[in-house]
Amino acid sequence: MSDDSSFEQDVMNELGDDGLRQLAQQLGTDAAGAQQVVESAASGLADGLPPDAVASEAAAPPQDAPLQGVATLGGLGGAVGGGLMAGVLAKATKPVATAVAKKTGLPVATVTRGLELLVPVVLAVLSKRAASGKGPK
Repeated sequence: MSDDSSFEQDVMNELGDDGLRQLAQQLGTDAAGAQQVVESAASGLADGLPPDAVASEAAAPPQDAPLQGVATLGGLGGAVGGGLMAGVLAKATKPVATAVAKKTGLPVATVTRGLELLVPVVLAVLSKRAASGKGPK
């Protein structure tokens, strides 16, 4: 199993069945289609971060404010807070959405809305990995 698969699996685990169903509904697809989007997007979103962003965000005290401009899924985003990673990930969603749309055949606008649900989950996984010393991927 590659590191990418491990990271993607961590994102799938963090998302959970309910989150996957919510993402599928947002995308207008089934659970398999949503899983394909997660697998295609998770690493791309994480690759959009500067290497030191994850460590500095994990070391920062938790913030009370939820992510600004990014939908939260099951409250996960609110636990992580805003900050540097949220801003960088929000900017990374456009190129990732375009790449995922090409790979999956879903419209870019639809994928972008789905990624807004996925960003807080990716943030949570990256923060947990940084805190445990695993690294981003």
